Amino acid sequence: MISGKSILLSGKRNSYGPVMLDVIGLRLLEEDIRRIRHPLTGGIILFARNYQNREQLMALTNAIRRERPDILIAVDHEGGRVQRFRFDGFTRLPPMRALGDMWEGSQVAASRAAMAVGYVLASELRACGIDFSFTPVLDLDHGVSKVIGDRSFHRDPNVVTFLAKSLNYGLSLAGMANCGKHYPGHGYAKGDSHTEIPVDDRSLETILSDDAVPYRELGMSLASVMPAHVIYPKVDAAPAGFSKKWLTILKNELEFDGVVFSDDLSMEGASVAGDIVARARAALGAGCDMVLVCNSPAKADELLSGLPPLSEEAMRECTARIRSLVPKMPAPDWDTLQAEKRYQRARAIVEEIASD
Repeated sequence: MISGKSILLSGKRNSYGPVMLDVIGLRLLEEDIRRIRHPLTGGIILFARNYQNREQLMALTNAIRRERPDILIAVDHEGGRVQRFRFDGFTRLPPMRALGDMWEGSQVAASRAAMAVGYVLASELRACGIDFSFTPVLDLDHGVSKVIGDRSFHRDPNVVTFLAKSLNYGLSLAGMANCGKHYPGHGYAKGDSHTEIPVDDRSLETILSDDAVPYRELGMSLASVMPAHVIYPKVDAAPAGFSKKWLTILKNELEFDGVVFSDDLSMEGASVAGDIVARARAALGAGCDMVLVCNSPAKADELLSGLPPLSEEAMRECTARIRSLVPKMPAPDWDTLQAEKRYQRARAIVEEIASD
């Protein structure tokens, strides 16, 4: 049970608990508000079901901020198959493989296009009250993973690194942080971690010299990382997001010092860790800073009621790390953005790629 002292501490402005949840529909229900107000909640992730049009989306993000002005509002908005908001002015974003294909013809053009994609993606989201997108995908395209597929830039880790760096720069121009996923790499595992428990049986040395190269090369320029719900049995029996070994490698050998998010704990790939509270404990204990629970209101309630409150020291540390992802610069409103020359140029580049 959460003590009064913990509630008071966690209820302060600009405090972030270690749990990111979703909301049910197009507008807040009482049960959404109850979860948003909970002291363990530090973020909200939106999905396509939460979008009807831009006016409705702005009303929703404003309503969330009325309940918690400090909360981190996020979305999975990569481009291609994974783009939650697709009409009423939102630019159609290409899959990342389109940028990798461009690289084969012109590295300069591909880099410029990646930066444009990052800028358009982030500026449109921020104009609608969204702080953060879980992008870019750093998985390599080994040609075997359907769930990754064209979400990957390329098979070559050096190309992935270069294009991700350009896309991240575009994000930063719009004031948005980045998130590399799915560490140390989901592209070699055939299984879809949404519905099964994928396994990658390669050695640590092979993975570090191939799939993990983008994490090594990007290193401290990554603001956050999301580990894969994949088991690498020659390294650890636990999936990467529940593995102290994998997260220690990330922070020590790969010199990453940002925020670590778990992937959605409701996914089948997370089931090896037990019930939802056990999954959250395992992820946080391994080194994750924030855990996601999506598409399951019952599991969200179970987690919020079953996860112990953070100590004052842990809350301060969690708050400091999550706060690093909150945009530091104000965002223009939608109409102002449409008149911005940089946005117009970037959007023209993106629309040309997406129409091919």
